[in-house]
Amino acid sequence: MKTTIRKGANSLPLNEILPGDCIEVMNALPEESVDLIFADPPYNLQLRGDLHRPDNSKVDAVDDAWDQFDSFKVYDDFTREWLKAARRILKPNGAIWVIGSYHNVFRLGAELQNQGYWILNDVVWRKSNPMPNFRGKRLTNAHETLIWASKNEAAKYTFNYEALKSLNEGIQMRSDWVLPICNGGERLKDDNGDKAHPTQKPESLLHRVILGTTNPGDVILDPFFGTGTTGAVAKMLGREFIGIEREEKYREVAEKRIASVRKFDKDALRVSTSKRAEPRVPFGQLVERGMLRPGEELYSMNGRQKAKVRADGTLIANDVKGSIHQVGAHLEGAPSCNGWTYWAFKRDGKTVPIDVLRQQIRAEMQ
Repeated sequence: MKTTIRKGANSLPLNEILPGDCIEVMNALPEESVDLIFADPPYNLQLRGDLHRPDNSKVDAVDDAWDQFDSFKVYDDFTREWLKAARRILKPNGAIWVIGSYHNVFRLGAELQNQGYWILNDVVWRKSNPMPNFRGKRLTNAHETLIWASKNEAAKYTFNYEALKSLNEGIQMRSDWVLPICNGGERLKDDNGDKAHPTQKPESLLHRVILGTTNPGDVILDPFFGTGTTGAVAKMLGREFIGIEREEKYREVAEKRIASVRKFDKDALRVSTSKRAEPRVPFGQLVERGMLRPGEELYSMNGRQKAKVRADGTLIANDVKGSIHQVGAHLEGAPSCNGWTYWAFKRDGKTVPIDVLRQQIRAEMQ
């Protein structure tokens, strides 16, 4: 993969892993060019010595140089600078996800608010298979926290509510996600058989984030790319990605991993949408196209009312004229009425909701 940032107003190094310091690289990218940022920054774990299991085997903990900071002030300065660089490249309606543990997530949340980001949700990722607390001196640390924030309070961020609801078997998605940590065949290993990265995130976590808060074709940037979970899932789901990673060993693993990923086909990328998000179809279009004829009668689904279709796409019933919604509301004595679900027509002795015709037109628009 190339790592040179191409210059130009709208030029982006899409689907590339860029080497170097994330702040410097983000500052070199075009302003307001990214739809979503997913950031898994150093946690600043402040580990004190080695950690061993009861059998005296050493735990492969996060003790790399990239997670070590001299003080909270140094960490806070770093946080401030990378979040500032991230906000500059977010589109006006863009959003960011950051993930952390109790060591750093509160500092991240405060700085997000300091810079004008608007926090939308915090999500508790509850690990179904957490590492136990071997010393028995604290609670088992069984969760991490994600913060989802828009660029500002007025941003019209993406949220695929129906898609996440479908993913959750028809139940509204909650802010506590029970998912396993990365293990088994998904856990990437180096040439020695050790973990390729100590904090590799599971694809299930990124699948939920990307599916719920981006659309196909959106650009997702990960400034702490690691072994490329964000890029792999983005590619599968038909999104573009930009990765930034300063460690060469991680870039090599990520490049190999992403090269083996296959993008889902077009039909598989489609997700459930709300009725409001679907293209608007005027009732008059059904009349224009001859799907319903002027003078044809419509019947209420409850069987109590009927009305005639007029040439201009309005209805008339009992001297009441108006839209399919207005006439339905008047006949029922209701303050409002969804005419698409209220009215039906008859074909071959069968009652058919007029919404069937609307869905036919919408299918042609895709």
